[in-house]
Amino acid sequence: MGVIVNKNNQQDNELSRRIDADLREKALKASGVVGDTETPDFAEDTEYVRDFKKTSRFGWVWVVLIILAIISIISIVMI
Repeated sequence: MGVIVNKNNQQDNELSRRIDADLREKALKASGVVGDTETPDFAEDTEYVRDFKKTSRFGWVWVVLIILAIISIISIVMI
């Protein structure tokens, strides 16, 4: 003998959605973030990276030079 349970998922889903929206709104207010903007990382404010400089627009040149150096070393060893 079995018992059939019928649960009203639509009501539960609506309640869960409202609770999620309310908690999300409270969390955004508590964190000081306004709207749907991306939250800041603050990693650049740490002491470790304070004096670092961002890569210039010619950073790709270093990658090309390193690849060419590796290719030349391999070709010298193969010959």
